[in-house]
Amino acid sequence: MNRLTIKANLCRPQLDGVWALRREAMYPERELSFVQLPDDAAGHHLGMETDGQLVSVVSFFVKGKSLQFRKLATAERFRNQGLATRLLQEVFSFAAQHRMDEIWCNARLEAISLYETMNMRREGNTWQANGHNYTIMKKILNRRMEIIPAIDLIDGKCVRLTQGDYNQKTIYNEDPLEVALEFEAAGLRRLHLVDLDGARLGKVTNWKVLERIASRTGLVIDFGGGVKTAEDLRIVLESGAALVTIGSLAVKAPDTFAAWMSTYGADKFLLGADVKNEKIAVAGWLETTDVWIYDFLREYFQKGIRQVFCTDVSKDGKLEGPALDLYRNILKELPELDLIASGGVSNMADVEALAEIGCAGVIIGKAIYENRITLKDLQSFQA
Repeated sequence: MNRLTIKANLCRPQLDGVWALRREAMYPERELSFVQLPDDAAGHHLGMETDGQLVSVVSFFVKGKSLQFRKLATAERFRNQGLATRLLQEVFSFAAQHRMDEIWCNARLEAISLYETMNMRREGNTWQANGHNYTIMKKILNRRMEIIPAIDLIDGKCVRLTQGDYNQKTIYNEDPLEVALEFEAAGLRRLHLVDLDGARLGKVTNWKVLERIASRTGLVIDFGGGVKTAEDLRIVLESGAALVTIGSLAVKAPDTFAAWMSTYGADKFLLGADVKNEKIAVAGWLETTDVWIYDFLREYFQKGIRQVFCTDVSKDGKLEGPALDLYRNILKELPELDLIASGGVSNMADVEALAEIGCAGVIIGKAIYENRITLKDLQSFQA
């Protein structure tokens, strides 16, 4: 990010000065009226001045919980000296203080690199106007990322594995319902329930636990592990799952999965994508395919899947931090995807970082059970 390289002061310029600099920096060949926005009088205007001269300006407008900034302009001889970055920092600070949900702009393509330093990302298509190519740049600031606690089941008990290794098993509670009730009491709304016995045996096994939790709580449960046949699918849905998690089957039997989506609707499924070196891994992570994660997700997004949880297998259960770069890349490729992070979360800083890059949710398991993240922490985050 560019640092301020000249002595300049933040100011709140008058509109006459804002308009004059906009015209000089952006459209010198046009009339002054061309750079005057209809809502300028109701907007906020910030500037940078040096030696009493206004040299950089930005205007921003608030509508509900959305903030749009417009007409970021810097006098030509003062460019590339950090002035525009300083103004954007002030705008983002305003947005944070006023708890805006998003900040966005219509950006010239040649300015995208500046906005990317502010962790904004492109959305939608490009278009042409006034001799320039534009795209929307946006950053989600206060998105209520969904916290999804995980319960993994072996022999009907709440356990955790490290990197999917059944030989690295820790039993945390003999009664998964007790754990689920604690999650619900803390204000959490979702539950990620994994039948590890089912995954190993190739058929749904712990469906009675699902039935018990679904009947005794109001949690929205996604259930996976061993769902291989239409009968498995029926059992899971009839036992109370709101969503059925599908992983390896989406890779190995795509026609079967497509038929299920056609019958039940794509919104009844949570697609699980296990990733190793940006390639899809299946069979309990023992087998790496040649399928690129981006191609895989794009294919199913086009088929109607919107919710996906993605696990970097090198991170899971190790409490070493989530795969932020992977998630950033996925969201850059598919910004409309509801991406749920999974694996590696060790503290609330990890949760905040995932919210910052735009993840729709995060699955947390081991960090909760080992008290690195408390239910009180999660309750406060979602307040």
